[in-house]
Amino acid sequence: MMKINCNETLAVSLHRVFNADLNEHGTVFGGRILELVDGEASVAAMRVTRSTVVTAAMDHVQFLKPFHLQDSMCMEAYVTGVGHRSLEVFVKVIGEHLMTGERFVGFSCFMTYVIQDPQKSIKYDQVIPQTAEQKAMVAGYATRRQHRKENRQKQAAIINSISKDKPWEN
Repeated sequence: MMKINCNETLAVSLHRVFNADLNEHGTVFGGRILELVDGEASVAAMRVTRSTVVTAAMDHVQFLKPFHLQDSMCMEAYVTGVGHRSLEVFVKVIGEHLMTGERFVGFSCFMTYVIQDPQKSIKYDQVIPQTAEQKAMVAGYATRRQHRKENRQKQAAIINSISKDKPWEN
């Protein structure tokens, strides 16, 4: 049985909020946060797979508090569960008001990645949490994985109903 510690997968980076990150409300554009988070989480995923991964899903997405100019965003990502070719990564973004030092939880989500090469698989079969937070996130992995499987089945019907017709020809 091959095990890997959450901390061995941990990816951490800081991003200072600049004007180019802001939307018309003066807060960081949600799409920008998703872009940064996807990049960060892929590092954690590849620390396990040591192979190219693709983003399969992003769920439990929570924009909890807005980030503003003069804030920094500390992104932390670590693997919380592994399958045969897929794995789950938890990501949180902790904001810091740089003028006061006040910290806050601004964003969290779970990302699912899949190894791009169908001939490769994940060599680990268990993720070992070290912190109380990691223990809580790892403990919920099996339930989240089952919900994703059920959701994929429901989504298949929706996807099959999507028209590929050119809307301007109707």
